[in-house]
Amino acid sequence: MIRINAFSLLHHNTFGIDAQARQYIEYASEEELTAILPALAGERFFHIGEGSNLLFTQDYDGIMLHSGLRGIQLLEETDADVVVRVGAGERFDDLIAWSVRLGWSGIENLSHIPGEAGAAAVQNIGAYGVEVKDVIERVHAVDLQSGERRTFSNADCHYAYRQSIFKQELRGRYAVTYVDLRLSKTFTPHLDYGNVRASLPEGAELTPHLVRQVITAIRREKLPEPGEVGSAGSFFMNPVVSEQTFRTLQASYPAMPHYATAGGVKIPAGWMIDQCGWKGQTLGRAGVHAKQALVLINCGGATGAEVVALSDRIRADVKQRFGVDIHPEVNIL
Repeated sequence: MIRINAFSLLHHNTFGIDAQARQYIEYASEEELTAILPALAGERFFHIGEGSNLLFTQDYDGIMLHSGLRGIQLLEETDADVVVRVGAGERFDDLIAWSVRLGWSGIENLSHIPGEAGAAAVQNIGAYGVEVKDVIERVHAVDLQSGERRTFSNADCHYAYRQSIFKQELRGRYAVTYVDLRLSKTFTPHLDYGNVRASLPEGAELTPHLVRQVITAIRREKLPEPGEVGSAGSFFMNPVVSEQTFRTLQASYPAMPHYATAGGVKIPAGWMIDQCGWKGQTLGRAGVHAKQALVLINCGGATGAEVVALSDRIRADVKQRFGVDIHPEVNIL
């Protein structure tokens, strides 16, 4: 177990905000986690992953918890698929690299998304037509009040677009410890979201490894690299509007990109932000990435408050022009 007082969070958030936590605790097992629970009673605490979906607006007067549970274990194998268990503190992109080396598919479209496996299950990360919920079998967690261990089935997690029970009804109640995922031995590629298909080398054999390479290249081209430019990746969720709202907007914007979903029509927030003229613009020391308007960046020395101010201006402009509310995907503390 690692326990540090007055802990700098500068290298624990990809926005590069120099905030400080009163205390930082990293545990290496479920037993260590349950052992520290009495110390959390009556305390303010927050469970952090890699900090790739966080924006600190001030120092954190409390305890930051972090999982040191790592490793990947093969649980089941059939001729058709496998079930693997990954520690919550394992980098999710490392899991993808491992799976495609073995020829297993299902998560290659999520390549090069920063963050850890536990956070991926909480956030229901998604990209290029795939969400992690599509492959999650079970999520193992510890109740931070009672110390009881609980296993959640996929259905128990109440997954939706960028949502789960861990972000809603049970927010802050459980710490994810392990995630079980079912990966396929038969490759069924998802290529029709964004420019994935157009980016494939002509005539190349289609494999999970190739799709991972292509998507990694696309993300590197469009998004700032963690450690080089401060950001949290996509700052806003793509709004889902009713069919009627979509038709009204489409009459004014015939070329508006859109994707049909079970709940309505999804419109890329980045496209709307770009239409409002924000791509590549700055407000103070915060800005909008020049290649992807969905990404807000730290231009150097920005505070969390400056990023929030920029976010508020963008949201107001999108609402005024399109009549659509967009909401941050990022957790703001």
